[in-house]
Amino acid sequence: MSNFVYNNQPGILQIVEIIVSLLVLVCIGASQASVSGFSAMGGFGTFSLDSSYIPFEGTELKEARELDMQYSQMRAPCVYGGVAFSLTLMALTLLFLVAGGKPIHRLSVRLLVAECIFDVLACLGYIVAVGLYLHFVMQINSTDVCKRRERVYARRGYTWMNCDVQGGDAAVALFGLVAACLYFPSAVVCILSIRSVRDFKREVAKTQYNLERNYREEELPTVYKNPESGQSAKTFATLV
Repeated sequence: MSNFVYNNQPGILQIVEIIVSLLVLVCIGASQASVSGFSAMGGFGTFSLDSSYIPFEGTELKEARELDMQYSQMRAPCVYGGVAFSLTLMALTLLFLVAGGKPIHRLSVRLLVAECIFDVLACLGYIVAVGLYLHFVMQINSTDVCKRRERVYARRGYTWMNCDVQGGDAAVALFGLVAACLYFPSAVVCILSIRSVRDFKREVAKTQYNLERNYREEELPTVYKNPESGQSAKTFATLV
Protein backbone atom coordinates (compact mmCIF):
# COMPACT_ATOMS: atom_id res chain seq x y z
CA MET A 1 0.00 0.00 0.00
CA SER A 2 2.87 2.39 0.79
CA ASN A 3 4.34 1.69 -2.64
CA PHE A 4 1.05 2.71 -4.22
CA VAL A 5 1.01 5.97 -2.26
CA TYR A 6 4.58 6.87 -3.19
CA ASN A 7 3.97 6.13 -6.86
CA ASN A 8 0.76 8.12 -7.13
CA GLN A 9 1.36 11.24 -5.07
CA PRO A 10 3.95 12.67 -7.52
CA GLY A 11 1.69 11.72 -10.43
CA ILE A 12 -1.27 13.65 -9.02
CA LEU A 13 0.88 16.72 -8.43
CA GLN A 14 2.35 16.48 -11.93
CA ILE A 15 -1.12 16.34 -13.50
CA VAL A 16 -2.10 19.49 -11.62
CA GLU A 17 1.18 21.15 -12.64
CA ILE A 18 0.44 20.43 -16.30
CA ILE A 19 -3.07 21.88 -15.95
CA VAL A 20 -1.75 25.04 -14.27
CA SER A 21 0.94 25.47 -16.94
CA LEU A 22 -1.80 25.16 -19.55
CA LEU A 23 -3.74 27.90 -17.74
CA VAL A 24 -0.63 30.08 -17.83
CA LEU A 25 -0.49 29.63 -21.61
CA VAL A 26 -4.19 30.49 -21.97
CA CYS A 27 -3.79 33.61 -19.84
CA ILE A 28 -0.76 34.75 -21.85
CA GLY A 29 -2.72 34.46 -25.08
CA ALA A 30 -5.83 36.09 -23.62
CA SER A 31 -3.81 38.96 -22.18
CA GLN A 32 -2.10 39.63 -25.50
CA ALA A 33 -5.41 39.49 -27.37
CA SER A 34 -7.12 41.86 -24.94
CA VAL A 35 -4.48 44.60 -25.23
CA SER A 36 -3.70 44.25 -28.94
CA GLY A 37 -6.46 46.61 -30.04
CA PHE A 38 -6.83 46.54 -33.81
CA SER A 39 -3.73 44.34 -34.19
CA ALA A 40 -5.23 41.34 -32.46
CA MET A 41 -2.93 38.90 -34.21
CA GLY A 42 -0.06 40.03 -31.99
CA GLY A 43 1.85 42.00 -34.60
CA PHE A 44 1.45 39.62 -37.54
CA GLY A 45 -1.13 41.66 -39.35
CA THR A 46 -3.79 44.35 -39.10
CA PHE A 47 -6.72 42.08 -38.29
CA SER A 48 -9.44 44.06 -36.56
CA LEU A 49 -11.20 42.78 -33.46
CA ASP A 50 -14.43 44.18 -34.79
CA SER A 51 -13.96 45.59 -38.25
CA SER A 52 -17.66 46.52 -38.54
CA TYR A 53 -17.47 49.01 -35.68
CA ILE A 54 -14.11 50.77 -35.94
CA PRO A 55 -14.35 53.94 -33.85
CA PHE A 56 -11.47 55.66 -35.62
CA GLU A 57 -11.34 57.40 -38.97
CA GLY A 58 -8.70 58.91 -41.21
CA THR A 59 -5.40 59.82 -39.64
CA GLU A 60 -6.65 58.82 -36.20
CA LEU A 61 -7.30 55.29 -37.46
CA LYS A 62 -3.82 55.12 -38.98
CA GLU A 63 -2.26 56.36 -35.74
CA ALA A 64 -4.20 53.83 -33.66
CA ARG A 65 -3.12 50.95 -35.90
CA GLU A 66 0.52 52.03 -35.83
CA LEU A 67 0.49 52.37 -32.06
CA ASP A 68 -1.20 48.97 -31.72
CA MET A 69 1.43 47.37 -33.90
CA GLN A 70 4.29 48.98 -31.98
CA TYR A 71 2.79 48.06 -28.63
CA SER A 72 2.19 44.44 -29.69
CA GLN A 73 5.73 44.13 -31.01
CA MET A 74 7.11 45.51 -27.73
CA ARG A 75 5.16 42.88 -25.81
CA ALA A 76 6.15 40.07 -28.20
CA PRO A 77 9.30 38.98 -26.26
CA CYS A 78 7.22 38.61 -23.07
CA VAL A 79 4.59 36.60 -24.90
CA TYR A 80 6.99 34.33 -26.80
CA GLY A 81 9.24 33.88 -23.77
CA GLY A 82 6.30 33.02 -21.52
CA VAL A 83 4.86 30.56 -24.03
CA ALA A 84 8.23 28.87 -24.60
CA PHE A 85 8.95 28.64 -20.87
CA SER A 86 5.54 27.22 -19.96
CA LEU A 87 5.52 24.76 -22.87
CA THR A 88 9.01 23.51 -21.97
CA LEU A 89 8.13 22.91 -18.32
CA MET A 90 4.81 21.33 -19.27
CA ALA A 91 6.51 18.94 -21.73
CA LEU A 92 9.21 17.95 -19.21
CA THR A 93 6.62 17.44 -16.49
CA LEU A 94 4.63 15.19 -18.81
CA LEU A 95 7.81 13.28 -19.63
CA PHE A 96 8.56 12.64 -15.95
CA LEU A 97 4.93 11.70 -15.37
CA VAL A 98 5.07 9.01 -18.05
CA ALA A 99 8.53 7.78 -17.04
CA GLY A 100 7.63 7.62 -13.35
CA GLY A 101 4.38 5.70 -13.78
CA LYS A 102 5.97 2.35 -12.91
CA PRO A 103 5.88 -0.06 -9.95
CA ILE A 104 8.36 0.74 -7.23
CA HIS A 105 10.67 -2.16 -8.09
CA ARG A 106 11.10 -0.79 -11.63
CA LEU A 107 11.73 2.85 -10.68
CA SER A 108 15.20 4.24 -11.28
CA VAL A 109 16.83 6.26 -8.52
CA ARG A 110 18.68 8.33 -11.13
CA LEU A 111 15.39 9.24 -12.77
CA LEU A 112 13.92 10.29 -9.43
CA VAL A 113 17.00 12.39 -8.64
CA ALA A 114 16.71 14.10 -12.03
CA GLU A 115 13.01 14.70 -11.40
CA CYS A 116 13.76 16.18 -7.97
CA ILE A 117 16.33 18.57 -9.45
CA PHE A 118 13.86 19.51 -12.18
CA ASP A 119 11.11 20.26 -9.63
CA VAL A 120 13.41 22.55 -7.63
CA LEU A 121 14.56 24.37 -10.77
CA ALA A 122 10.98 24.65 -12.06
CA CYS A 123 9.83 26.15 -8.75
CA LEU A 124 12.60 28.75 -8.77
CA GLY A 125 12.21 29.28 -12.52
CA TYR A 126 8.52 30.12 -12.26
CA ILE A 127 9.19 32.62 -9.48
CA VAL A 128 11.91 34.32 -11.51
CA ALA A 129 9.81 34.17 -14.70
CA VAL A 130 6.82 35.82 -13.02
CA GLY A 131 9.04 38.60 -11.70
CA LEU A 132 10.62 39.20 -15.10
CA TYR A 133 7.26 39.07 -16.86
CA LEU A 134 5.72 41.72 -14.61
CA HIS A 135 8.90 43.80 -14.75
CA PHE A 136 8.91 43.94 -18.55
CA VAL A 137 5.14 44.50 -18.74
CA MET A 138 5.36 47.49 -16.40
CA GLN A 139 8.43 48.75 -18.26
CA ILE A 140 6.54 48.57 -21.58
CA ASN A 141 3.49 50.24 -20.05
CA SER A 142 5.64 53.18 -18.95
CA THR A 143 6.84 53.94 -22.48
CA ASP A 144 5.69 56.88 -24.60
CA VAL A 145 4.05 54.49 -27.08
CA CYS A 146 1.72 53.14 -24.41
CA LYS A 147 0.87 56.64 -23.12
CA ARG A 148 0.04 57.90 -26.61
CA ARG A 149 -2.00 54.79 -27.30
CA GLU A 150 -3.91 55.27 -24.04
CA ARG A 151 -4.79 58.86 -24.97
CA VAL A 152 -5.95 57.85 -28.48
CA TYR A 153 -8.32 55.22 -27.11
CA ALA A 154 -9.47 57.44 -24.24
CA ARG A 155 -10.71 60.05 -26.72
CA ARG A 156 -13.17 57.46 -28.01
CA GLY A 157 -14.24 56.27 -24.59
CA TYR A 158 -12.04 53.14 -24.39
CA THR A 159 -10.67 53.93 -20.95
CA TRP A 160 -9.93 50.25 -20.24
CA MET A 161 -7.16 50.35 -22.85
CA ASN A 162 -4.75 51.99 -20.41
CA CYS A 163 -1.17 51.51 -19.25
CA ASP A 164 -1.99 49.71 -16.03
CA VAL A 165 -1.24 46.03 -15.48
CA GLN A 166 -4.19 44.28 -17.12
CA GLY A 167 -6.18 41.45 -15.59
CA GLY A 168 -4.71 38.95 -18.05
CA ASP A 169 -1.17 39.81 -16.99
CA ALA A 170 -2.18 39.52 -13.33
CA ALA A 171 -3.69 36.09 -14.06
CA VAL A 172 -0.42 34.99 -15.71
CA ALA A 173 1.49 36.01 -12.58
CA LEU A 174 -1.06 34.32 -10.30
CA PHE A 175 -1.04 30.97 -12.06
CA GLY A 176 2.74 31.16 -12.40
CA LEU A 177 3.06 31.46 -8.62
CA VAL A 178 0.55 28.64 -8.16
CA ALA A 179 2.72 26.46 -10.41
CA ALA A 180 5.78 27.36 -8.33
CA CYS A 181 3.90 26.38 -5.16
CA LEU A 182 3.03 23.02 -6.76
CA TYR A 183 6.56 22.18 -7.85
CA PHE A 184 7.92 22.64 -4.32
CA PRO A 185 5.82 19.90 -2.65
CA SER A 186 6.42 17.76 -5.73
CA ALA A 187 10.16 17.98 -5.00
CA VAL A 188 9.54 17.00 -1.36
CA VAL A 189 7.45 13.99 -2.39
CA CYS A 190 10.14 13.06 -4.90
CA ILE A 191 12.76 13.02 -2.13
CA LEU A 192 10.53 10.73 -0.08
CA SER A 193 10.10 8.50 -3.12
CA ILE A 194 13.89 8.28 -3.52
CA ARG A 195 14.21 7.13 0.08
CA SER A 196 11.40 4.63 -0.38
CA VAL A 197 12.90 3.16 -3.54
CA ARG A 198 16.36 2.88 -1.97
CA ASP A 199 14.95 1.15 1.13
CA PHE A 200 12.92 -1.21 -1.02
CA LYS A 201 15.89 -2.15 -3.21
CA ARG A 202 18.08 -2.55 -0.12
CA GLU A 203 15.56 -4.98 1.37
CA VAL A 204 15.32 -6.87 -1.92
CA ALA A 205 19.12 -7.15 -2.15
CA LYS A 206 19.30 -8.32 1.46
CA THR A 207 16.64 -10.95 0.85
CA GLN A 208 18.40 -12.20 -2.27
CA TYR A 209 21.70 -12.39 -0.40
CA ASN A 210 20.14 -14.46 2.39
CA LEU A 211 18.52 -16.81 -0.10
CA GLU A 212 21.78 -17.31 -1.98
CA ARG A 213 23.68 -17.96 1.26
CA ASN A 214 21.13 -20.52 2.39
CA TYR A 215 21.29 -22.20 -1.01
CA ARG A 216 25.09 -22.43 -0.88
CA GLU A 217 24.95 -23.91 2.64
CA GLU A 218 22.53 -26.57 1.48
CA GLU A 219 24.81 -27.49 -1.43
CA LEU A 220 27.86 -28.10 0.79
CA PRO A 221 28.53 -31.84 1.56
CA THR A 222 27.73 -32.81 5.13
CA VAL A 223 29.52 -35.70 6.78
CA TYR A 224 27.64 -37.46 9.50
CA LYS A 225 29.77 -39.55 11.86
CA ASN A 226 28.28 -42.58 13.71
CA PRO A 227 29.83 -42.97 17.21
CA GLU A 228 29.14 -46.72 17.31
CA SER A 229 30.87 -47.38 13.98
CA GLY A 230 33.86 -45.39 15.17
CA GLN A 231 34.10 -47.44 18.35
CA SER A 232 33.91 -50.72 16.39
CA ALA A 233 36.74 -49.58 14.16
CA LYS A 234 38.92 -48.88 17.15
CA THR A 235 38.17 -52.33 18.67
CA PHE A 236 39.00 -54.08 15.39
CA ALA A 237 42.30 -52.21 15.18
CA THR A 238 43.19 -53.34 18.76
CA LEU A 239 42.52 -56.97 17.98
CA VAL A 240 44.72 -56.86 14.92
